[in-house]
Amino acid sequence: MKNSEIKNKIIETASFLFYKNGYNSTGINEIISEAGIAKATLYNHFKSKEDICLAYLQFKNINFIQDIENFTTSKPKGKDQILAIFEFLEIFFQDKDFNGCWCIKTVSEIPKDNEIIRNEIQSQKNSFIALIVKLITNNLEKIKEDQVNSLARQIYLLYEGAVGESHLHQENWPITESKNLCSQIIK
Repeated sequence: MKNSEIKNKIIETASFLFYKNGYNSTGINEIISEAGIAKATLYNHFKSKEDICLAYLQFKNINFIQDIENFTTSKPKGKDQILAIFEFLEIFFQDKDFNGCWCIKTVSEIPKDNEIIRNEIQSQKNSFIALIVKLITNNLEKIKEDQVNSLARQIYLLYEGAVGESHLHQENWPITESKNLCSQIIK
């Protein structure tokens, strides 16, 4: 295998394990075993578990942002594109491997002073808010420019609440209710 293929295999394996079992519950030896590689191979690509965690977070986010943007912009222009973020979440929730938000899971397991991982997660959340800003700007004509950021953060909070609560309750009603609330605030 090429170096890039090996690195991708490590990232994909770690991503699966971190998301399923949690960051702290997944050991380096488990990643090595599941990826079918030698310890030296892992350390040739990553200096630490924290570096693997950063790669995992980036891997998950790149796929998420691309997928949700493609999904939302495939809907009819207008409010439907904004509400589609909740439809996307509904599909994500129905996946057998759904285990909540990878960012929130990870940030809850790291020490408060781990700025490297915390900054990565904040950056990812800010890129999601920026996507929502873009959806609002492209789809809602009546919203004043100075209200866009506030509205985007409100929708973001509804989405994040729906992720956490649907995971907690193992039901989709939090997604449905968040979509209903979003529909009311984007009238």
